[in-house]
Amino acid sequence: MADTHVHEAKPDDVVVKAKTFWAQYQKPVVTILVVAVAIIGGWFAYKNYVVAPKEEEAQNAMWKAEQYFRADSLNLALNGDKYNRGFVYIIDNYGSTKAGNLARYYAGVSYLRTGNFNKAVDNLKDFSTPAQQIQMMAYGALGDAYSELNKNDDAVAYYKKAAEEFTSDENMSSEYLFRAALKLETLGKNSDALDLYKQLKEKYPNTQRGFSADKYIYRLSIVPNDFSAK
Repeated sequence: MADTHVHEAKPDDVVVKAKTFWAQYQKPVVTILVVAVAIIGGWFAYKNYVVAPKEEEAQNAMWKAEQYFRADSLNLALNGDKYNRGFVYIIDNYGSTKAGNLARYYAGVSYLRTGNFNKAVDNLKDFSTPAQQIQMMAYGALGDAYSELNKNDDAVAYYKKAAEEFTSDENMSSEYLFRAALKLETLGKNSDALDLYKQLKEKYPNTQRGFSADKYIYRLSIVPNDFSAK
């Protein structure tokens, strides 16, 4: 049988290979490390010295606008007064902050209530939050704004999204599902409306909208005949 020779790496070989690798790749490795350190350091500096101060400034600017909003002084909430900023300023200057994002919701609802439906849509579409109950109300407000603009397909779509966003709140979910159904009925889409009224009765029987669903189901289920009221 032929002898099998196994070459064992000597410590000197390993050192030589390591030195050769380092000599060959030293520059790109160092460059990568320097860039990585710079990126990480820059990110921390940006978060601590740019983002955090802007977030604090935005939050400080929000409190008075929120007070005006709760008092239904919507023009002041949007535009501020002689001494305080409004939601519009906060969005324009701190839009990338959490407070700036929330200002879009407040502004959208304020525009909706004051009849500026296009601006309501613009602001509410740019708003998003992981807080499902607030997101549900934002979708519902978008449905209302689109309905006022006679963009009925969009209105129905957002009413449905609102109804599905946070089903734990049965009262609000049933309300938005009802609005979607009623909008479809007014558009003459009776079959689609009937499906939603049935969902309303099935999913939310203990709510006011769910309790009253039967009359809408009955109305749309009657087959017209010669004795139907005209």
